Amino acid sequence: MLRGMTLSSEHGDLGAEDLKIITLARSARARNGVPEGAAVRDETGRTYVAGTVELESLRLSALRTAVAMAVASGAQSLEAAAVVSSAEEASAEDRAAVRDLGGPETPVLLAGPDGKLRAAVTAG
Repeated sequence: MLRGMTLSSEHGDLGAEDLKIITLARSARARNGVPEGAAVRDETGRTYVAGTVELESLRLSALRTAVAMAVASGAQSLEAAAVVSSAEEASAEDRAAVRDLGGPETPVLLAGPDGKLRAAVTAG
């Protein structure tokens, strides 16, 4: 179940906390001028926000970077993940990273660059 008060709109029936991680992901994408922005929320409600990493020696999607940040900060689980991208779906690798920390039922929200929800799937 998605967390927070439910808001019906062009975003579907998302809670305020889920809309927040979409907004944070969108902001990271715009601020850093990268192809993707992502945010994850851990079991305590803390959020971790990241953009795509494209170095010569290291390439990570925004979502895998956000998951890595959560793990490095001591998160034990994830409640939800969001990615803002022009892609039509979250990659299998991104969903696997979310599943590794949050489990197969963890929601993965995919929004377009305009912040509108395109899909809500589970990590499983």
